Amino acid sequence: MNKIFEVPLYPYERHADQDAPAPVRRKVVIIGAGPVGLAAAIDLAQQGIEAVILDDNDKVSFGSRAICFAKRPLEILDRLGCGQPMVDKGVQWNIGKVFFDDRQVYEFNLLPEEGHKRPAFINLQQYYFEEYLVNRVKELQAEGAPIEIRGRNKVSAIGTHPDHVTLEIDTPEGSYNIEADWLIACDGAGSPTRQMLGLDFVGRVFEDNFLIADVVMEADFPTERWFWFDPPFNKGQSALLHKQPDGVWRIDLQLGWDIDKEREKRPENVIPRLKEMLGEDVKFELEWVSIYTFQCRRMENFRHGRVLFAGDAAHQVSPFGARGANSGLQDTDNLCWKLKLVMEGKAPESLLDSYDQERVYGADENILNSSRSTDFITPKSEMSRVLRDAVLDLSEHFEFARPLVNSGRLSVPCTYDGSHLNSADALPNGPERTRPGSPCPDAPLGDDFLLPKLADKFTLLTIDAEAPDMIEEDGIEVTRLALSVKDDRTLALKERYLGDNASGVYLIRPDQHVAARRPSYDDNQFRAAIRRAVGKE
Repeated sequence: MNKIFEVPLYPYERHADQDAPAPVRRKVVIIGAGPVGLAAAIDLAQQGIEAVILDDNDKVSFGSRAICFAKRPLEILDRLGCGQPMVDKGVQWNIGKVFFDDRQVYEFNLLPEEGHKRPAFINLQQYYFEEYLVNRVKELQAEGAPIEIRGRNKVSAIGTHPDHVTLEIDTPEGSYNIEADWLIACDGAGSPTRQMLGLDFVGRVFEDNFLIADVVMEADFPTERWFWFDPPFNKGQSALLHKQPDGVWRIDLQLGWDIDKEREKRPENVIPRLKEMLGEDVKFELEWVSIYTFQCRRMENFRHGRVLFAGDAAHQVSPFGARGANSGLQDTDNLCWKLKLVMEGKAPESLLDSYDQERVYGADENILNSSRSTDFITPKSEMSRVLRDAVLDLSEHFEFARPLVNSGRLSVPCTYDGSHLNSADALPNGPERTRPGSPCPDAPLGDDFLLPKLADKFTLLTIDAEAPDMIEEDGIEVTRLALSVKDDRTLALKERYLGDNASGVYLIRPDQHVAARRPSYDDNQFRAAIRRAVGKE
């Protein structure tokens, strides 16, 4: 299994840019070939925008790292052409169980309704995710798309200018310089790009440490998320168990604050902890061990002129809740269509400020939920612990207490309430889940689903309403998707998009977020909504 860590996926090759007499100008340069950087490059390349990825590595990330991928990012990956391999390989789950001491207090279902193409979550090791994304890059290259990965190309210096960015790059054969119209920094929590530009995070670092252990074992635990408060095998602390493919299980154990991290990672200290949890008779092998500290921090701004930050380079949250990689994919989903329109001259450069505004809003939402999870999981005073334990006791018998239990509020897509790209909601008593700013929920359409029909373009979704088949407004083309609730036996389309209304018309952004909605088509109103959605009003 560990061979995947050893084989270069994108080995170093000398590039013509290294021999050019003057620095070559590239359209978009992306620093970092992790999941977020690869997703950004694929998104741009599918839309015909040149994307060059630079990474000082040439292999997948070592260890499982991120493993929980939520429904919304899977829908984004469908749009990028690599969602199906993820789902085929991943372990699907909807059910979570919460334990207090040695007893189960309750369970929850993250996707209790039918009519969605994708599950609530899959568990999949990050190294597989990166491999599938690189495979997709190679598919696009074979089709002639303008995308490339340059392995062992380490960016060592960055210069910012009003109309471009300069980069100095170190390789095994020496250094060279290139220029970029735009730079997207996806180089992780330690982000050398952020450091080179003299930028920093703001936020909290929590006083606790957690052990991550990926173990290979044969076990008959169900495919569910199990979380323990104060379990017998880790008294006064917490624990988490997740199943991954290939017989790999993720175990998280809270360790406390004042520890020797290097000592705690040694197998002779990890194995007894795991045996106490799993039992002396369970045979297992350690695949990967790490220790992390909860951090809930972000940059003050994600846009700095021609440099845009995404993923962990822009924000960090604690792992409980699966908000890291999932929110990073939502960053690129928000950014790439806007950057394309700006580069094509169809939108003002100020549209990119809405990337900063919307995704800072999303990061703050994640940080709020993650901070609350951390405070509940790791009480900072005896009174806080007494209150928490009382909530856990009540949750076993009383449903009202269960929403108060916070074992890591799991990742949900952000609704951009208050975004200046939204038009005022004009659908009377329309469903709350599809208000302007929200991501479109999926719905069954016979043998197909709604979301694949809403990808990569502005769409006018009409449900039992008349409208033009295409609108062009100031260079922005909007195509119509005409649907009827009469063709939906499940009534999911009506419930999710109409409510009590007989008809509805939605303007959907290329990232499948609602920009405007009305009960019927009004030409002036929707043209104004299009201009507003691209930052022209």
